[in-house]
Amino acid sequence: MRETLPPVTTPAIEEAGRVRVSPLARKRAQELGVELSTVTGTGEEGSITASDVEKAAAAKQGAPVAPPAAAKGLDLQAMRRVIAAAMARSKREIPHYYLATTIDMSKSLNWLAAENAKRTITKRLLYSALLIRAVALAAREVAEMNGFWIDGAFKPGDGVHVGVAISLRQGGLINPAIHDVDKKNLDELMENMLDLVNRARTGHLRSSELSDGTITVTNLGEQGVESVFGVIYPPQVALVGFGKITERPFASGGLVGARPMIDATLSGDHRVSDGHRGGRFLLAVDRLLQEPEKLWGG
Repeated sequence: MRETLPPVTTPAIEEAGRVRVSPLARKRAQELGVELSTVTGTGEEGSITASDVEKAAAAKQGAPVAPPAAAKGLDLQAMRRVIAAAMARSKREIPHYYLATTIDMSKSLNWLAAENAKRTITKRLLYSALLIRAVALAAREVAEMNGFWIDGAFKPGDGVHVGVAISLRQGGLINPAIHDVDKKNLDELMENMLDLVNRARTGHLRSSELSDGTITVTNLGEQGVESVFGVIYPPQVALVGFGKITERPFASGGLVGARPMIDATLSGDHRVSDGHRGGRFLLAVDRLLQEPEKLWGG
């Protein structure tokens, strides 16, 4: 008579001391070198999910470190591993859809030139501030773009915290967040942007800036790129890309002229939104950039 052994079962959630952690999260922690006792769980009953581990790993990379000149190659490799893990998970798990539109920047650039003419050089605004502000207000208007996909459901952001993709001098890319962009005026936003870029490139970001972003903006115009279709940074559900501003033919009132145009793209998560809602979002970005004086905010 053959002995029948009891089936071996693997619980969906394991206990790690007092920390409840899923097997996948435990595996990701081992891969990324994250100590589970330092991770705050956002899953059911406070359990730690894989996304919690990845956010903690990204935050760890953004903690104050030595300046790039003193950074070791291992630091860059670790950051690359975190980015690779997040992007691989994004393409594997998120059903992306992509939309694009071309926006006439004439009114925004004319307003910006007139506004900067009143200012000293150190107080002048960059057009990227207008783009980020427009995205924030559009995300507040079309709320499905602003938040997270966690544990099989959409969770709206507790504010509009725009992640800004920043290239590091020693290589690599990071997307720390500017908090509450929809509530800031353009002067505050410019100050925050310059401070964020400086601290990102000297290794002095705060962990909250690495983990709190609710939507990300990437602007590759300075690199000569006309269009960019980005990969969503999980657990976020949308990413907006901007290319360079170029003079292009433009027809209006039966006449053809040249206008400064920019390509704006949206990478959206089909679990949360669809092409209709994504189209409304890009339409809102376009509309806001046609009324730049209303972007001042505050």
